Amino acid sequence: MLRASLPNSYEVGLAAYLGAEALAEANLRLGAHVIVDAVNDHPYARGQWYQLAARTEVPLAFVEVTCSDVELHRQRLEHRSRPYAALPEPTWESLLPRREALKRWEDERIRVDTANGNPAALATLVLEQLTQH
Repeated sequence: MLRASLPNSYEVGLAAYLGAEALAEANLRLGAHVIVDAVNDHPYARGQWYQLAARTEVPLAFVEVTCSDVELHRQRLEHRSRPYAALPEPTWESLLPRREALKRWEDERIRVDTANGNPAALATLVLEQLTQH
């Protein structure tokens, strides 16, 4: 949507989430597994996925990926490079309110801390926990 020169706004962000939801629903109804990579730092955002799971009668699991080492987290954020020219990189300051919002998240979820693990081992851990969900 941003590549189509739509403004970076709440409405465009909501439209992106609704588009992702429609794609997820279509794939779930085809019997596919779906992974949605989203921040979901607000209960309404998570509610969207709860409603989708109920509508499609599929199990839902959230995976919260964190980095408990604050300096490492900041370094990763400030030095990452992604191929999304239309999507501005978040700043550390823009991340802080989201970190606070996620502290209030009380729902069940799989938690993964990237501060002390390699990506392959963490992915294996997540897959193991998902099969037990």
